[in-house]
Amino acid sequence: MIFTLWIYLYAGLLVIGSWFSLQRAKKLSNQPMTADIKEQIFNTPKRVSQKVIERTGTKVEVTGQEKVPDGAVLYVANHQGLFDILAFLGYLGRPVGFIAKKEINKLPIIRTWMGIIYCVFIDRADRRQSMKAINQGIENLKNGHSMVIFPEGTRSRGRTLNEFKPGSLRLATKAGVSIVPVAIDGTYQMLEEGGGRVKGSTINITIHNPIRPEEYKELKSAELAERIQSVIQQSLDGENAQKEQQEEVFIGSH
Repeated sequence: MIFTLWIYLYAGLLVIGSWFSLQRAKKLSNQPMTADIKEQIFNTPKRVSQKVIERTGTKVEVTGQEKVPDGAVLYVANHQGLFDILAFLGYLGRPVGFIAKKEINKLPIIRTWMGIIYCVFIDRADRRQSMKAINQGIENLKNGHSMVIFPEGTRSRGRTLNEFKPGSLRLATKAGVSIVPVAIDGTYQMLEEGGGRVKGSTINITIHNPIRPEEYKELKSAELAERIQSVIQQSLDGENAQKEQQEEVFIGSH
């Protein structure tokens, strides 16, 4: 538990220490948003996320970054644990915003950073506000800002997925951008598996082939959600089988 408290304290100090960078980012955000300025703004959230994850003793492996097409895309990912957002901020390889739950909007400094990187806060209990948030996400994509969504709506806390909600995919279909399925594995072992105690893990982020607008335009939302869920579940099953095989080899060699 002491280690867990230390990680939270460390993360908090990093966030507080980002205040001066935040003031600079605010000024940059008022300028025309070029790719260079976007990278400059995103650098601090990226660096802070990497430092927190590294401090837990966790390693991150990313495959498939070369598959992401140019321009704004909607990353659609599974949601294993609280560390998913930090993993994507730190290691996805591009500036991204999130559709995030409204509770995060109560956190000082963090909420301002999230606003600057084009995150959208959603209240799932308020249908009107949810629609407004989705529409804002669509505008962000149209304006060239990639976003990440977790269509399960809540943490799976493991490798078995909750059903993907098709409504969130409207962000891509209305904005006319490519959908990039992403499987993330290992974050649940950092917190959720230990009952709230932080520990190190190995995170695997697997980026799959994009589904372009011309490929999904004839699909119903439910069919598209099912297709993406299938891709991610198969990826997780493959990762799990590979890890089990590695463990067997390790045990057999001792």
